[in-house]
Amino acid sequence: MKKAKIYYKHLLAGNLVEDEHGFTFTYDTNYLQCPESRPISLTLPLRAEPYKSDMLFPFFDGLIPEGWLLNIAQEHWKIDPSDRMALLVACCKDCIGAVSVIEDISE
Repeated sequence: MKKAKIYYKHLLAGNLVEDEHGFTFTYDTNYLQCPESRPISLTLPLRAEPYKSDMLFPFFDGLIPEGWLLNIAQEHWKIDPSDRMALLVACCKDCIGAVSVIEDISE
């Protein structure tokens, strides 16, 4: 199982999990109650119910670099190009825009 914390403008917005069933994104309860909360994507509007998908949500997949930058990341961290969650966690700690992805190593 791979887990990541998703931040929006330095606020914990939610959690992304990859397990044997696919991917789940859940907004953090405190984030949902905050008046400044905004959806991290138009395709992931604010709601308490988890979002589930068999593949990485297109919004998150779109954060992963492409081209030569992706090649450098894959070679540097020895990440399989089909392991989109590993690429997301490795490459998207400090992306362009308001969203950041930080690996969650807690158990």
